[in-house]
Amino acid sequence: MSHDSRRQALEIAKLVHPRPEAVSAALFAQGGPFFFASDKVQVKYEMLRAHVVDHRSVTAAAFEHGYSRAEFYLVAAAFEEAGMGGLLDERRGRKGPMKLTAEVRDFLDSLGPRSASEAASALEGELGVRLHPRSIQRLRRR
Repeated sequence: MSHDSRRQALEIAKLVHPRPEAVSAALFAQGGPFFFASDKVQVKYEMLRAHVVDHRSVTAAAFEHGYSRAEFYLVAAAFEEAGMGGLLDERRGRKGPMKLTAEVRDFLDSLGPRSASEAASALEGELGVRLHPRSIQRLRRR
């Protein structure tokens, strides 16, 4: 795989290192087909490896891989918690609907074939949860 096609794949996956030009670690400076400074996940992994295996200081390992000390600790904590999956960026924003709890879903299911507007009114009256009728329609389509 060429560097261009690899970079395109990383861009599609949103895994391009934000500052590949700042990566100065020897493995990446040598170039070659394997080590690629634009590969954010690979750079993060190698940063952690440089600290743990090569005994580089946190400051040096972070700097050589284009990250700050604070970012190093965030990456290390994510790796500790989730392994390699922790090196992927988390989705930003909410992690799902906030109001559609199990209790709300059960209540809506118990209402039967009422209109979405009627269900929204009943939900607000019974549980005090205000939910737009359109949200109820989307939920019912699943």
